[in-house]
Amino acid sequence: MNKDGKLLTIGQFAALHGINKKTLMWYDEIGLFKPSSINPENGYRCYDYHQSPVLETILLLRELDVSVSEIQTFMQNRSAAALKCLLDEKITDLDRSIMHLQAVRQTLYNHHQDMVTLLTMNLSEINIVEKEERYLVTVDIDENTSFEQEVEMIVSKTTEYHLGRLHDASYGSMIPVENLQKSHFNDYTNLFIEIPFLKPGSAPLKTPLNGSGQTEDIISYQNGLHIQPGGKYIRAFHKGDWSGIPCRYQAIFNYADSHGLTLSGFSYEKGINETVIDRIEDYIVQIEIPISV
Repeated sequence: MNKDGKLLTIGQFAALHGINKKTLMWYDEIGLFKPSSINPENGYRCYDYHQSPVLETILLLRELDVSVSEIQTFMQNRSAAALKCLLDEKITDLDRSIMHLQAVRQTLYNHHQDMVTLLTMNLSEINIVEKEERYLVTVDIDENTSFEQEVEMIVSKTTEYHLGRLHDASYGSMIPVENLQKSHFNDYTNLFIEIPFLKPGSAPLKTPLNGSGQTEDIISYQNGLHIQPGGKYIRAFHKGDWSGIPCRYQAIFNYADSHGLTLSGFSYEKGINETVIDRIEDYIVQIEIPISV
């Protein structure tokens, strides 16, 4: 088809680009995109097929939420360099939006999994589960850390990692297995935040240990990140306030001993039903502890 010299009516040109012809009329009125010619007999707008790439660029920028005034500025100084600069900015914005949506999806998935667990769990059971490696953001605490200080540190970390709301992540606490084995059930050392967009592979998974050339397998910190190792875990649940936690840990140790299992690293505790309860008596903590191979 020879497109040279072919003119299209406003309706044809709008249909070609999948838009309403009123959009073309508005673009003409504001001086953003004008027709190739005006029919002197009836005043109808006519468009040249070769104007299509320019209109498609405008439509693309509008789809990327570039304002009309920005597009007008670009059109007045149209060049490869100007378009590249504009697209660089919008690609960055789009990547950020994609990452946010992926994080939201992962958060929804985590909440969904918690609800599935609630509906299928047996509180009295202790099980072995397989877990994938994951990154956790941690803050250090001890017995002297007040609740107000914990909240302040959590808020600071969620801000640092650009979370919109607290519930854009999962939270919990960590206590070393060696503390539990000494019956120091209140000696928590860290709070953790599982941020959905932090995935293994985005940073080094191992760090040198004491300059020996070896790497640490269970606890590895890189830029403030803690790697919760993948592998087999003992999983158990506790319902109620924290006064009953020591008894539950004793049951876990009895289970490990009877099955010849060695526990290591940290115990990771996470509440799984805060969104669907009103009383602390109904609060359920999920306890997961790595098993050494």
